[in-house]
Amino acid sequence: MNLHIKHLVVIGVGLIGGSVARALKHAGCVDRVTGVGRGRENLDRARELGIIDHWTHEIAEAVHDADMVLVAVPMGAYDRVFAELAASLPDNALITDAGSTKQHAIDMAQKHLSDSSRFVPAHPIAGTEQSGAEASFAELFEDRTCILTPEPSTNAKACDQVRKFWQATGSQVIEMDAGVHDELLAAVSHLPHLAAFALVNAVRKQADSGDEEHDPFRFAAGGFRDFTRIASSSPEMWRDIAVSNSPALVKEIDALQAELAEMREALVSHHGEQLLEAFAAAKEARDAWLAKHGGDL
Repeated sequence: MNLHIKHLVVIGVGLIGGSVARALKHAGCVDRVTGVGRGRENLDRARELGIIDHWTHEIAEAVHDADMVLVAVPMGAYDRVFAELAASLPDNALITDAGSTKQHAIDMAQKHLSDSSRFVPAHPIAGTEQSGAEASFAELFEDRTCILTPEPSTNAKACDQVRKFWQATGSQVIEMDAGVHDELLAAVSHLPHLAAFALVNAVRKQADSGDEEHDPFRFAAGGFRDFTRIASSSPEMWRDIAVSNSPALVKEIDALQAELAEMREALVSHHGEQLLEAFAAAKEARDAWLAKHGGDL
């Protein structure tokens, strides 16, 4: 694969950043890893686990001799992180990220970096509802899709190296336009998280207004647990994702509300056949997706 990183800096040593560091160390592609973050306990634990070799709270201090930088922080931190990166980033250093919305990442890189052609945006489609360095594991990206969204101005050699970087984690790498990425992910990732949060809140409000004996959570079973699993994800992280991809996400919310409105009308009108058609169409689409992709993007 011809990938050799002398000094990798991981800004945000959580589930994603920690798993990348683990995977690259396992692949023998990196000599030294420096972690950057705000929580000393998490950084100390990452070093104890061998995920990183050193850590610091200061981005400028960490990247001054880096040849590769991974930004793995909430989308709301991108403005600050790229501003601090620009202060001491070497001319030959390459940057990639793991953010869920790509146009915002590109905007922040172009705003702050003197040469944003060295930034290759990426989104590994992998994760769990867990967080922190301790939740990371080297196999997280195995056979998962990683989407690169380079700009026309992106340096070709940088793009090639970043492609190898993500391939070394076990990812299957593809490329697409950042705007297309944000629209697609709004539908299949961002909207489901908002729907899970909304459902739990709807039930929570019913529980708050009732008596303990009839608490709806008391009767929730596997279906509710499976559908709402992702509502245990980081509220701060998903707030940032939602805000940074709001135009595309609003369109998907409107589409979902239109579907629910049709189902509501069918219920009010006792049109069981209309409901059956909607349910059957959804089942057919989901079954076809599972058959083709095995449930993974």
